Amino acid sequence: MRLLYTFFLFFITIASVAQTEEQDAVTETDSITTFSDPKYREDQFYTSISYVLMQNKPGNYSQNSFSTGISFGFLRDMPVNEARTYAIAVGLGYAYSNIKHNLKITETAGTVLYEEPDNDEFDKNKLVLHCLELPIEFRWRNSNSSSHKFWRVYTGFKASYLFADKAQFYQLSGGSTKVKSNDDMNRLLYGVYVSAGWNTWNFYAYYGLNPLFNKDARLDNGQQVNLNAVNFGLMFYIL
Repeated sequence: MRLLYTFFLFFITIASVAQTEEQDAVTETDSITTFSDPKYREDQFYTSISYVLMQNKPGNYSQNSFSTGISFGFLRDMPVNEARTYAIAVGLGYAYSNIKHNLKITETAGTVLYEEPDNDEFDKNKLVLHCLELPIEFRWRNSNSSSHKFWRVYTGFKASYLFADKAQFYQLSGGSTKVKSNDDMNRLLYGVYVSAGWNTWNFYAYYGLNPLFNKDARLDNGQQVNLNAVNFGLMFYIL
């Protein structure tokens, strides 16, 4: 987790320096020409940090502490009008989720079990997900080639492949249990999202259209686990 946060901060720092240098270059260029670039593109790289909120919850399911979502990747910007204010973008990225909740996931004799203990019965309990994501989005912005400060509204659809997962339960008495590569989890996840804002700061929201778990994941009372992810946070774009 510390490594991910360190990488995230490093990524933001490098991006900020790169954007400042590019803005300086544009200023110098503007001093010798009055023509804008008719083939410029916007927002080629992205990174986000968000809070992961679970919906479609079973029984007495609850979250605790802060459930973190982090993503970053590359998007190919393809303008579709002459002014280049409308565009379509497709990309490839990585997403990390650390969901802290009271859903206890254990494995006995090859069978995965799901329980909902009270919060005072455990020290920590988390579900960590690693995904490759394929976003496609429709973009509107009032930008031009000589300024990188503009309003934007980007909406899109994202398909994600869950390539690694780990559920870990830490007992109050010490020790922990761990379940990796749970076959009850949906490997293909998909949802819709929106990113809107001014310049660096952009509000980001994602709604998962299918659940994290398939129909085989059930509590001991027979209720399906399901759980759809909803993310709220900030998105940062870099040229």
